[in-house]
Amino acid sequence: MECHCLSTLTNPSSFSSSRILNFQFSGVDYFGFSSPPLPNPFLQRRFQSSVYQKKLSFHSLSTRGGFIVSEAGKQGWDVGRFLKTLYFFNGPPSPAKFFEFLIEKLSGPSPSEAVKAMETSGIVLVAGATGGVGRRVVDLLRKKGLPVRVLVRNEEKARRMLGPDVDLIVGDITKASTLIPEYFKGVRMVINAVSVIVGPKEGDTPDRAKYSQGIKFFEPEIKGDSPEMVEFIGMKNLINAVKETVGLRSGKLVFGFEDNLSRELPWGALDDVVMGGVSESTFLIDPNGGENGRPTGIFRDIQRELWVKISLNFLQNFSTPEDLSAYDGLELRIKGDGRRYKLIIRTSRDWDTVGYTTGFDTVKDQWQSIRLPFSSLKPIFRARTLMFSKFEYDGKLNPTFVEGPFQLPVSSIRAYIKEPITPRFVHVSSAGVTRPDRPGLDLSKQPPAVRLNKELGFILTYKLKGEDLIRESGIPYTIVRPCALTEEPAGADLIFDQGDNITGKISREEVARICIAALESPYACDKTFEVKSVIPFSEPYTVDPESPPPEKDYNVYFKTLKDGITGKESLEKPVPV
Repeated sequence: MECHCLSTLTNPSSFSSSRILNFQFSGVDYFGFSSPPLPNPFLQRRFQSSVYQKKLSFHSLSTRGGFIVSEAGKQGWDVGRFLKTLYFFNGPPSPAKFFEFLIEKLSGPSPSEAVKAMETSGIVLVAGATGGVGRRVVDLLRKKGLPVRVLVRNEEKARRMLGPDVDLIVGDITKASTLIPEYFKGVRMVINAVSVIVGPKEGDTPDRAKYSQGIKFFEPEIKGDSPEMVEFIGMKNLINAVKETVGLRSGKLVFGFEDNLSRELPWGALDDVVMGGVSESTFLIDPNGGENGRPTGIFRDIQRELWVKISLNFLQNFSTPEDLSAYDGLELRIKGDGRRYKLIIRTSRDWDTVGYTTGFDTVKDQWQSIRLPFSSLKPIFRARTLMFSKFEYDGKLNPTFVEGPFQLPVSSIRAYIKEPITPRFVHVSSAGVTRPDRPGLDLSKQPPAVRLNKELGFILTYKLKGEDLIRESGIPYTIVRPCALTEEPAGADLIFDQGDNITGKISREEVARICIAALESPYACDKTFEVKSVIPFSEPYTVDPESPPPEKDYNVYFKTLKDGITGKESLEKPVPV
């Protein structure tokens, strides 16, 4: 289903946003009858949203054939505004669909129509999937039954190494044009094991045995693209490619005025004229009406009539969909009036379509932040589920209902990630990235990569620059800095450290396991750390297949990590090593 507006996505247990088509704020009792609940709607992918606040200016209500109608206070019907409203929402429905709708209403409610289930998401993208760490990450993720997609440059090599059925996209992070947005749909997490290629000057064996031993065993040189292209420019391209799908810690501003950000959208009114009423509503920007004298948007009713809906319609305002699939709900910053409002989200721009709704209460004359999880949305189809207004879903009176016009200032609408936030981007970097330029450091005692940083195209310098891009991106991240990588099995006891001071070795298999564990741990979020095994270089580490070591609880290590420690703090003053 194609939508050209704002977007959201879900997983099987909750409705998360995928394609928001419009927002509507009001308190209308659109149609007042209920029906059996629809199938679980929270597998639906794309939506538009609405919110309602009830307003009545009539003497009594009666129900006829399932519709709530006014018995008094009727006024003339503005045909011009009726047509304007329809065309704001992509024009009127086709005659066939309109008559189908009328026949269905006249003949009574039909059996509940199934809500089309959307595909599940949560794909883990592995970049550098044919490398020593990357291919182990892919193997472990597949053993866990998690959906995996790999980003590689050589399709033939990848399928030979990872299997013919691997979900694969071909792209080169050093070339932004190859990272097509369509490739990353459904990706929620990234493990980046891409690294510049270092090899022996005199050549390697077919199975790269020398490289696997580490550069201390040979005279190294850069093979292929430079560290600047891979570690810095490539990182920038990859972050830009996945940022929309994995999400930002601070959320995503949909509408509003916050700090130095502002996002104004054309808003239109969807009043009761579509059902024969005469109400009129509007939306305006008050440049000084918000908190601390800042701008804010205001939903306002002009007439005291039945069925007023103020609608923030994004349907015609986006030429391409805007993806909110990485987020868990919408946060509204509003100044309430003590009434109850509701949000309605629709998954299609069609005139007659399934919607999803939830309600919220406001505090009179107070600015407040209201979070509406996508998982709280309930399905409605042709208003068969009773919506908030004067009545609740169970038919009881809404305790906050008040007649008369309303005004609802909204300073922002933002998509958010629910707590606890876990990493969305795990990056395999390298121990030693801050050491080449560290004052007072004896380079003769450092690993080869540190001593040869300049000769290797400033490899560690650009790795550090790439790390900084991740930290500045706003994506929840973990940066793993392994010491020298080996082909030994996982299982040895580990040392996690921060500040970029340790040396040693660690198994590639162990690093792969750490990366996967980090994706699930809030303790690893926004942390940078080094890791090595307790086994010294001089001792090989082996595992008895008949008695393998127990699986580690990596949270024990993650819990020891602190925020803000990267080793860059020691670039300004000597630190004993």
